[in-house]
Amino acid sequence: MLKAHFKKKLPTFELEVNISVRNGILALVGPSGAGKTTILQCLAGLQTPSWGEINIHGKTVFSSANCLNIPIRNRRIGYVFQDYALFPHMTVEKNVMYGKPSKGSNPNKVLSISNVLEMLKIEHLRNRYPKQISGGEKQRVALARALMTEPELLLLDEPLSALDQDTRSTLQQELLRFQAQWQIPFILVTHDVQEAEILGDQIIKLEQGKQKEI
Repeated sequence: MLKAHFKKKLPTFELEVNISVRNGILALVGPSGAGKTTILQCLAGLQTPSWGEINIHGKTVFSSANCLNIPIRNRRIGYVFQDYALFPHMTVEKNVMYGKPSKGSNPNKVLSISNVLEMLKIEHLRNRYPKQISGGEKQRVALARALMTEPELLLLDEPLSALDQDTRSTLQQELLRFQAQWQIPFILVTHDVQEAEILGDQIIKLEQGKQKEI
């Protein structure tokens, strides 16, 4: 479960966030510049809120009152970037393995790379490089790498925006299946209201840093 209440000062407005996600998918929808990606980055630890608190499964990872800011690597958060952020000099297998924790893993939850690649239907790509695979395949590789972190929360920043409509529709259904299988909260950023309605168990619309549930 995620609980977050924080503020972040931005150049043109102050972003105020108050969200709670027990499970399922929370979709953040709104125009460019509304603050969607900033929310993900604050949750992940890539940016620091100006004020507030963030709790993930009962563990506080940020608290301005207590001067607490847990490092990115210790937050147990998977992050799929809009451009996938794959390493071009690494094979699919090495990109996915890059997400595996080096220590501190729960031995009962350690994931096999072969199982993850098979689940995402990319096992046959393990020795290829990012330039040799399609956009939809890159998206699956990015998801596989995020899953290998054994996350307690998965953040997706417009992961389907660069894909053609057929691939996008297929991966929307796969995201729903993955969430049901993994049973961890997803927070997905999109500018597409229809996509938010397809994927979101909960939808929050953002405009200039202000939120409204729809």
